[in-house]
Amino acid sequence: MNKLCLLQKYRLLECFTFGILLIIPFLGTENVNSQIVPDNTLGDERSIVNSVGNTDQIDGGAIRGENLFHSFEQFSIEAGRAAYFSNPDVINNIFSRVTGGDRSDIMGTLGVLGDANLFLLNPSGILFGPDATLDIRGAFYTSTAGEITFPDGNTFSALVPGAPPLLTVDVTIPISVEFAGAIPGTPVGNLTNEAKLVLDAGQQLTLQGNTVVSRGELIAPGGTV
Repeated sequence: MNKLCLLQKYRLLECFTFGILLIIPFLGTENVNSQIVPDNTLGDERSIVNSVGNTDQIDGGAIRGENLFHSFEQFSIEAGRAAYFSNPDVINNIFSRVTGGDRSDIMGTLGVLGDANLFLLNPSGILFGPDATLDIRGAFYTSTAGEITFPDGNTFSALVPGAPPLLTVDVTIPISVEFAGAIPGTPVGNLTNEAKLVLDAGQQLTLQGNTVVSRGELIAPGGTV
């Protein structure tokens, strides 16, 4: 009789333990949000992500004149979530790069809390899913280039990331880019748009990649696409 009870208790404990093992993976995914992870390349000026509900606010970064620089190990936004870059008063341009080697999947809303232009660089690829939206009042430039070269020769690189250059950028001056793959062993990412991406009237919307595939719409009334 005692042996039977012990056997029943053992089986009950075994089932209970198995149930916990099944539940743990689901508990572990409850806090998986937009996968925005700053890297450490900016030192004390690294980006900071603050999450409230379904919105991530991106603060911090390195300020150089009227330009703000951010650097991320990962940068993706899940459907139903939003990510907004803070826009300090002195900032006209926000430059962001992704250095970790993963594609950026933008499935939710990407925005700026102000009028600054936003630049997003990821040589491993960028995907705008069908439900992606932009909440940007300035211009938006996104590219799978490995680095941006500014008019004075300084670069902001996602392939060899370092501290941002000391420069003042006039975005009306053409900025050259170097695509990954030109350097052996570097990733070659593509840019795919499946969304309806809209900017305010008169703004510039630019998508640039090794290969650009747009199955959606690009709209900038009175501006340039």
